[in-house]
Amino acid sequence: MQFNEFYSGRTGLTVGINKVLFSEESPYQKVEILETDTWGNMMTIDGMVMLSEKDEFVYHEMLAHVPMFAHPKPRRVLIIGGGDGGTAREVLRHPMVEHVDMVEIDETVVRAAKQFMPDVGDFNNPKLHVHFEDGIAFVERVSEPYDVIIIDGSDPVGPAVDLFSENFYRSCYKALSSQGVLSSQTESPWVESYHPAIRKLFRSLDTIFEVSRMYLAFIPLYPSGMWSLAFASKGIHPHDSEVMDRVVKGTTSMDASLQYYNPEVHQGSFALPGFVREILR
Repeated sequence: MQFNEFYSGRTGLTVGINKVLFSEESPYQKVEILETDTWGNMMTIDGMVMLSEKDEFVYHEMLAHVPMFAHPKPRRVLIIGGGDGGTAREVLRHPMVEHVDMVEIDETVVRAAKQFMPDVGDFNNPKLHVHFEDGIAFVERVSEPYDVIIIDGSDPVGPAVDLFSENFYRSCYKALSSQGVLSSQTESPWVESYHPAIRKLFRSLDTIFEVSRMYLAFIPLYPSGMWSLAFASKGIHPHDSEVMDRVVKGTTSMDASLQYYNPEVHQGSFALPGFVREILR
């Protein structure tokens, strides 16, 4: 048995499947957990790979630690999406964190992850508070600001489409503290159908935030393997000397638990190939 995800015509990803462990059509999307022959258990949503047990650390470390180390004192963190728990797990490695709100629209995702990918999340951590509701509506009514906001959504289709809108990022800006930092997943530069959404998102960030940059990570099971992410802040640059000092000290203390992220990766991930720069122009 094989799983196929086509991202351009008949071109895509093929993964060998031993069996289907979980399959449920929620009010929002179809959530499945597949036992693969190479990547451990793998979650898909509406036929698109979200994560596998074997390579999830790349995405979650890069989405979480880049903004977390950028902020000098990240005490309050908001995660929009992230129902598998991996981003929250990485955020909670930071000892300064006091409170994490994770807003996931679909409880089916959390339930499936807890049952079939139990090592991904840290759901029993008392600092983590899970809310099953619309993340866009949640951000609009924030009263106590967050130091870091992380957008861990799926592709810009279905319930995640508005996570790429300018209005949403304006709400995020208002919900951040004075030194606030934001990160978001922003699709593969190799998949042309996503170029309009990528351009729209980064133009919005450029308009709203004082600092906005794209950075890259390499995730085997995502379309093309090259994945882009967004960094935005109210003034902090990801290469500031104070930021790099925090990255060096923090990764030294976390070293045993980190498999992808390190100071060199933090710095080098913001170097963009020419064709990627062209997309942003």
